[in-house]
Amino acid sequence: MSFSVNPLVVATEAPPIAEAASWRRPDNFGADTPLIDVCQAVPGYAPDDRLCAHVADAARDGNNAFYTAVEGIPELRAALAADISVSYGGGSRVQPEDVLISSGCNQAFFLAMMALAPAGSSVILPTPWYFNHKMTLDMLGIEAIALPCSAENGMLPDVGAAAALIRQNTRAIVLVTPNNPTGAVYPPALLRDFLELAEDHGMGLVLDETYRDFLSPDAGAPHTLFSDAGWRDAGLVHLYSFSKVFSLTGYRAGALVAAPSFIGEVAKVMDCMSICAPSLAQQAALFGLGNLHDWRRDKRLLMAERVVAFSKALDGHNAGYKVRSIGAYFAYV
Repeated sequence: MSFSVNPLVVATEAPPIAEAASWRRPDNFGADTPLIDVCQAVPGYAPDDRLCAHVADAARDGNNAFYTAVEGIPELRAALAADISVSYGGGSRVQPEDVLISSGCNQAFFLAMMALAPAGSSVILPTPWYFNHKMTLDMLGIEAIALPCSAENGMLPDVGAAAALIRQNTRAIVLVTPNNPTGAVYPPALLRDFLELAEDHGMGLVLDETYRDFLSPDAGAPHTLFSDAGWRDAGLVHLYSFSKVFSLTGYRAGALVAAPSFIGEVAKVMDCMSICAPSLAQQAALFGLGNLHDWRRDKRLLMAERVVAFSKALDGHNAGYKVRSIGAYFAYV
């Protein structure tokens, strides 16, 4: 290659999903040794037929071939704000202007990091981390400060340990719950402690809740942070994905929820990155929020059954493995 490449990108590790997928080559495994693919946490079922029909109709509407507003279509922003009020308790204080629709949750994270942390700054990232989060920080020249999580503590991050890691250039703490890749579900009180820590140090708390729709059916609200009148000033940046709950991974539909002033800064990045999320993906997400409540509940119950089945299988095994944390699509063994 005769031209140079950004050294930050060159130094970033390649995503492991493609490598794992390459193991399926015929010369590695024959027809008599079939593989079960557990390398990527995606739904194994197709979207609801009604959603597919709606998207087909939307595609025939020429208006959906054009850009939407940078922040997303107003109806979807309003629908997600309303959905959060239901999912996080009736006291939740989220308005449509707090919402920006992204091309998947990975993009939402990239947008948040671009707006929060300049090159040369640092961000606290619990370990083991979601590989794309670390890759994003590496490519942006942001140092990832590892916050080790202990199996003996159910893979929950420790607030005191995080406080000890904060530096003058630390701009954010990133948490993922239910966690990717450990499955740990962070208690509401722990999330509140982390938000208070971030607020005390003038940092952002980036809370990735991609898998919150797959919490145990009796889990209750994921947390009550949105019920606080001052959640926007406290630095909460919430990330969400429509891709998992409605089985739309290829559509690329996610969201970022934060103070409107922060959304305004993120919109600058979004405009340069992709202008807006795909219009048809937004239409699919809007249909899902408005029409697939039962379907959403059934898939939540399905994943809860799998959590129970996996736990029982490991508990009854004599190989010495123990489940240390489990939730949604993940377990730490």
